[in-house]
Amino acid sequence: MGPSAADPTTEPMRRRPPAGTTRLRVAIDATPLMNRRTGVGVVTAALFAELERSGELDLHGYVVSWRARDRYRTAMPGGVTPLRLAWPARLAHRTWQRMETPRLAGAWDLVHGTNYVVPPVRSGARLVTVHDLTAWRFPELVDHHSRAYPALLRKAVTGGTHIHCVSDAVGREVVGELGVPPELVHVVPNGFDPVEPGDGEAARRRIDGPYILAVGTIEPRKDYAGLVRAMPAVWADHPGLKLVIVGGDGWGTEAFESAVRSAGAENRVLRVGYVSDGDKADLMAGAEMLVYPSVYEGFGLPVLEAMDHGLPVVATAVDAVVEVAGDGAELVAPGDVEQLSAAISAVLTDDRRRKRLIAAGRRRAADFSWDRTGAAMLDLYRELAVRVGR
Repeated sequence: MGPSAADPTTEPMRRRPPAGTTRLRVAIDATPLMNRRTGVGVVTAALFAELERSGELDLHGYVVSWRARDRYRTAMPGGVTPLRLAWPARLAHRTWQRMETPRLAGAWDLVHGTNYVVPPVRSGARLVTVHDLTAWRFPELVDHHSRAYPALLRKAVTGGTHIHCVSDAVGREVVGELGVPPELVHVVPNGFDPVEPGDGEAARRRIDGPYILAVGTIEPRKDYAGLVRAMPAVWADHPGLKLVIVGGDGWGTEAFESAVRSAGAENRVLRVGYVSDGDKADLMAGAEMLVYPSVYEGFGLPVLEAMDHGLPVVATAVDAVVEVAGDGAELVAPGDVEQLSAAISAVLTDDRRRKRLIAAGRRRAADFSWDRTGAAMLDLYRELAVRVGR
């Protein structure tokens, strides 16, 4: 794989361009900022903030959307020049699978698609972020819109587009499973925003008792249905414990709701939807642990947030989560309900284990920051702009 920041424990040097050098003219996809902030939206917002703060780019944010035509300017981060490609996203994506139109207007040193898709351009380097290979490996777990990603990425790579991966695990998959030339693949891990100290007592009053926490959109890949099936064995010894899920409904929630009904857990499983930063801080402060039961991930921001906050973490041993969590989480096989039950129970009852996980988690979280990620992305932008020719 090409030059990268694959090791988040090594802080990249922030190389400044020589005095008098023209700033790079860069356009970054801001479409993930137009709706409620899921993981990709959080990552995109943090990247914009770091790059704008650097003052080293002529930074533009483009939006591929018809629905956002009346609000894309006001939704753009401060200091970023707004652009809009005035096509509905789905129509643009279908067209880009076959041809190099519509193009993003303008002359660019680099255009960065932050969510699997990057538009054609007349000149300049192109970079596209691949967060995971769910649409390739588990197409049954994604919606119809996301199933277009493989064809779009194939077309982009054929045109010389470089790929940014958020973990070494995803980088290996892109090279090994998709056959992308290693010189086109660059790993720069995500950072994360530490969760501010919260009021745990307020959260426990709100939930009306002790609880474990899960964070992420309700969709099949997160396997909350499996988590619910694991809980009766935990509830046998901890009858007052609740499961609280932070995150909106994605798709395929029927399986989750069916699991809740089958477990007779309607009063023990609380879905609080999207919450404010303050409410999230309170919920983390009051929780017994974070449980992250995904069957597949490309990174795992909630794991870092919880570890930094001092929460013990139980997670599935999928490659990217193992990479991110290190020794800071209790890891179980994905889809193994009995292992998951046993790990949750052990962390609830074994104080020595809890303390070890909390200490290791805080050490591990300290290895990641958006400042490091922003510096590494700046270096990558400069490298690719030089490769293509300014």
